[in-house]
Amino acid sequence: MAIKTGGGFLNEINVTPFVDVMLVLLIIFMVTAPLMTQGVEVDLPTTRTVKNLPQDSEHLVLTVKKDGALFLDEYQVGEDELEDHLKRLVAGQKKQLFLRADKEVAYGTVVRVMGEIKAAGIDKLGIVAEQPRQEKTK
Repeated sequence: MAIKTGGGFLNEINVTPFVDVMLVLLIIFMVTAPLMTQGVEVDLPTTRTVKNLPQDSEHLVLTVKKDGALFLDEYQVGEDELEDHLKRLVAGQKKQLFLRADKEVAYGTVVRVMGEIKAAGIDKLGIVAEQPRQEKTK
């Protein structure tokens, strides 16, 4: 569509409204994206030295629930397909992996999962735990 100006026609599209809308959508996305993170509910064991889990997207969390179900972030995976997923998502993309296991999970299950992690070629593994609650002395 040509627009008549004082000296002739202007054959350019005005992109200013488009850019304005895109910037507003970008701001809305940046504000709401951290609120959309959901996880799998587990009862973590406690320990004395705890650092906060990084909130960036450069890591994945492997969760072992009380019943032995495995979740890679919030997606359930079977134990037989875990190694393939880890190779593709963690080792292939150079992401860091953190292991969260419910405190009721048998030690053998955690060791078996750690063996799958090692078989996938992942040498560095973070373990997630909670800090113990401070009890007040009377």
